[in-house]
Amino acid sequence: MNSRTNMAQREDAIKRTVHVSDIDQQVTEEQLAALFISCGQVVDCRVCGDPNSVLRFAFIEFTDEEGARNALSLAGTMLGFYPVKVLPSKTAIAPVNPTFLPRSEDEREMCARTIYCTNIDKKVTQADVKLFFESLCGEVYRLRLLGDYHHSSRIAFVEFVMAESAIAALNCSGAVLGSLPIRVSPSKTPVRPRSPRPTIH
Repeated sequence: MNSRTNMAQREDAIKRTVHVSDIDQQVTEEQLAALFISCGQVVDCRVCGDPNSVLRFAFIEFTDEEGARNALSLAGTMLGFYPVKVLPSKTAIAPVNPTFLPRSEDEREMCARTIYCTNIDKKVTQADVKLFFESLCGEVYRLRLLGDYHHSSRIAFVEFVMAESAIAALNCSGAVLGSLPIRVSPSKTPVRPRSPRPTIH
């Protein structure tokens, strides 16, 4: 019985997931999540592919099938220098494959200090999120709260000063912030400063 339940859950997750390809290598998970959050509530956003190649791909899972259907209409949206392709996904989001994780020591180190938090009550402010994580885990270096007021929850990327704080933050998954239990995952891309892209001569 259990394997049948798992199959059903996986099929359900596939229907709620879209596959996005032709993603400019400079685009972060945060920018991608910010684009797709207009379609519905994002549960997970995973960028994959060889970081050294020009284009990468991603999986974005929504809380419902409607979000995934809406996301298909974003095909052709310019993100970075390329229009993205959006198709229904054939697979659910799998556990992170380490080969796709950050490359340089600096990025690895930044990622080790960064978490991705979903299901944040929309009444909660950026200051509330910062205070919540600082009181439980340690000093926050940078924080981005994404989302709008149309959906019942928002997402945040939180970069701590110390990697230990990010590890502690993973244990906060399920803790209630505002009126919702948050979900905390390791971030696969660092929260990059919003700097203009260097022009390539």
